[in-house]
Amino acid sequence: MKLSVSRSELATAFQIVGGAVPSRTTKDILRNAKLSVKDGIATLMGTDQEVGIRYQLPEVQTDSVGEVLLPPQRMVAILREAQDDTIHIEVTDDSLWVRSGQSEFQLSVENPAEFSDVPEFQESDYYVLQGRALKLGVQRTIFATDPESLRYALGGIKLELSHENVTLAATDSRRLAVYKTSCGAHGSVSEEVGEPVIPSKAMTLIDRSIHEDDQEVRIAVHQNDVLIQSGLSTIFARLVEGRFPRYQDVMPTEFGISIELVVGPFYSAVRQAMIVMNEESHGVDFSFSEGTLTLTSRGAAVGSSKIELPIGYDGDDFMVTFDPKYIADFLKVLDPVSPLSLNLVDPNSAVVFRSGDNYTYVVMPLSNDDRN
Repeated sequence: MKLSVSRSELATAFQIVGGAVPSRTTKDILRNAKLSVKDGIATLMGTDQEVGIRYQLPEVQTDSVGEVLLPPQRMVAILREAQDDTIHIEVTDDSLWVRSGQSEFQLSVENPAEFSDVPEFQESDYYVLQGRALKLGVQRTIFATDPESLRYALGGIKLELSHENVTLAATDSRRLAVYKTSCGAHGSVSEEVGEPVIPSKAMTLIDRSIHEDDQEVRIAVHQNDVLIQSGLSTIFARLVEGRFPRYQDVMPTEFGISIELVVGPFYSAVRQAMIVMNEESHGVDFSFSEGTLTLTSRGAAVGSSKIELPIGYDGDDFMVTFDPKYIADFLKVLDPVSPLSLNLVDPNSAVVFRSGDNYTYVVMPLSNDDRN
C-alpha cells in the first residue's frame, strides 16, 4: 500500500483522532490509529471501544487498497519535524515506511485486523444542528461534567432533542450548565431515544471536529449508542449509563435578587481573588452592598486579597461564599463584553447566572461545613 498526503492535513487528522486514542488501556493494539485506504479515500481512525472517531483525509494521492496501524506519538513527532510539505507512506509485509524530503523512517507494524473499526455514518434518520451553535453548547456545558464520578451519568452531557430545539445539560452535583439552541430532524427520528447522555470524551471530539460556523452536524441516536457526522469526522459513542438528575428542579423561575454584570470586569475580579488562594483556602466571599461587589479571600501563609467592583445594586447587604473556580469556569467561555445577570431567590440559595435567553448556569454556594 502506498499513498501521499499533505503534512498539514495528516497533522490535523492526528490532532482530531488522537483525542479518542486511550493513553491507558489493557489492549495495547488500541494505542494506535488505523489508516484505511479504499476507493482512493484514506480514513484515519482511533477508538477506546467506548468512544471512537473516523476522519476522512482530503486530497490523498493513492491507487492502493489496504490498512495499517500507525503509532500516534511517533507519527506526530515525524510530522512536527518534517521539512517537506508532502508525506509518503508505504506499507510492506513487515514494515511501515514514512518518507518526507530527505528523511526516511522505518517503523514496525502490527496486525490491523485486530483493531476495532469505527462505523460509518449511513443513517437515514437523524437530527441536524448548526455547527457553531453546537460547538458553543459543548464549550458552555462540558466543564460542568464529572467524568470521575461513580454516578456515571454525571460524566456526560445530556441532549434533549426534538424536531425544533436541543437542550444540552451537564452537572457535577455542585453546579449545573444548561444551553439551548435550535435543531431540525431528518427522516423518522424516534422520541424514545431523544434524550441521550453522551460521554464528555465524545463531546470533546465533536467540539474539535467543528471548524466552520455553518457546518452541518448530524446526530443519529440509537438505544445504546450515538453516531455523529461532523464535516470530515464521524464520531461513535456508547451512551452513558445511569439516570441523569432532573435538573429542572434546581432552576427557579422567580428571584428576590437580580443584579446585572458585565463578563469581563467580573471575570477579572474573580481571577484576582484567586491569586492568594492555596490548597487550604476555602472559597471567596462575595459581599454585595449598595453599588459595590467586594471579593475577599485569604490563603494560609500566602496573604489576603480584597477586590471591589462597581455594580448596579441598591438592595440590602448580603454575602455569599463560592469556590471561585466554579465561577471562573463559567465566565471564561463567555464574550468579555457581554452582559449577564446574577439571580438569587435569597442569600442562602443557589445562584443562577443567565447569559442571553439560552444559557443558564447554576452554582451552589459553599456551606459552613465546606469552609471549615
